[in-house]
Amino acid sequence: MLLKINNLKFTTSPVQVLFCLAICLLSAGLQAQEIIEDDAPASKKVIDTLENTGAKKIDGVAAVVGEYVILESDVDDNIMQLKAQGASLDGVTRCQLFGKLLEDKLYAHHAIQDSIIVSDAEIRSNVDYQLQQFMAQSGQSMEQLLELYNQPNEKAFREEMYEINKSQKLASEMQKKILDGVEITPEETRQFFSQIPADERPTFGTELKVSQIVIEPKVSEEENERIINQLKQFKADVIENGANFRSKVVLYSDDKASIPQGGMYTLNRKRPRMVKEFREVAFSLQEGEISDPVKTDYGYHIIYLEKIRGQEYDVRHILLIPKVSEEAIAEAREKLTKIRQRIVDGHISFADAAREFSDQKETRSEGGLLINPATQDYNFELTKIDPELYGQIQDLEEGEVSLIQTDQDRTGNIKFKILMVSDRVEEHVADYSRDYLKIKELALNEKRIKAIEKWQNEKIMDTYIKINGDYRDCDFSSNWLKQ
Repeated sequence: MLLKINNLKFTTSPVQVLFCLAICLLSAGLQAQEIIEDDAPASKKVIDTLENTGAKKIDGVAAVVGEYVILESDVDDNIMQLKAQGASLDGVTRCQLFGKLLEDKLYAHHAIQDSIIVSDAEIRSNVDYQLQQFMAQSGQSMEQLLELYNQPNEKAFREEMYEINKSQKLASEMQKKILDGVEITPEETRQFFSQIPADERPTFGTELKVSQIVIEPKVSEEENERIINQLKQFKADVIENGANFRSKVVLYSDDKASIPQGGMYTLNRKRPRMVKEFREVAFSLQEGEISDPVKTDYGYHIIYLEKIRGQEYDVRHILLIPKVSEEAIAEAREKLTKIRQRIVDGHISFADAAREFSDQKETRSEGGLLINPATQDYNFELTKIDPELYGQIQDLEEGEVSLIQTDQDRTGNIKFKILMVSDRVEEHVADYSRDYLKIKELALNEKRIKAIEKWQNEKIMDTYIKINGDYRDCDFSSNWLKQ
């Protein structure tokens, strides 16, 4: 649930974006960043994108919110944590980051007052995941991270990350409590829409449905057996000959992201991570035990349970991905060519062909219809569609079947697909009957925003808040200075 929360006055709302980044793990590219020189006022200091530089710690109390103290260095710690999540902070000022911290501490303070409890194990697991992702994506070791962030040791580094994550988790839970029960009625939706002047009503972009049929080249039984036997040999070599499991990860594993950590992942029983087949086997092992080969959608694994820490399991794994032959690739393409021709000739509908032939189980039962991950329905707005998918359908007329597209699955193996566009609705000004669900969502979002703003304004006045130094010059929209 993403809400607009206006901490500061600006046109394009970067803090609203930052609010989302601070809660969700994003996939944006990583860049080394630093705080610009201290002679600039806080309202103008931005997060720079220079390489090979570290965060600069500054001492001093910047603010007090309830029982929470915000140090100057907390802004830098927040940058550190956002970088570990992969967030890009180009153009974001220190004032904007500071406003986000004020919000977090206000929510966290009242979460504690309201006896909201968060899971210590879940927070520490989240820190583990963030650090693993950061090391995997940046290619840096823990020692390099400690040097980059001027941390004396890994324990201190993790504790700083823990405190940041805990504050954000408390803030998130407090916001959920504020919004619990906020709903919108049909009458409220009608009033919301009727209050929008006709010339100011939103324009909804062109929408359409997208269907696809996917054919995947089949891996031969001989190749599967070869992979399984190779993993069994790795296991035997570790158990019988004392070979090092981590070394085999580095030499052989196809999970490149986990190689810098020696194939290590931390799993939590209460927080699902990794695919179901992997988790079930990992949680069934004893410390020091290595599993037999396990099949998942990614390939085949052997899993080594290194340590159990309460609900958390430290595991290492080796992944091997079976390879498809050139003959299998040619057969798959030929199969899809024939299916496409039957559809074009009118011998079978696209939907029936998808149900009968498609290898994509997520869409097969729906006649090949793709689900929009943003809305969880079948409609895609053309201006917001994934760029790769847009490139594949941009020239298709409604009902036209695309030429065969070559794609790759999650393991990097080739697959083939054809696509079709249907139910196309051109760009139009919002219409109450046609666009009721979208208008309802806009009305609900506005009601949520007002609930958050009302709560925040009331709690700011009821909470001890003191802001020091340059941050008093920040152009807040919320009344943090109580003026």
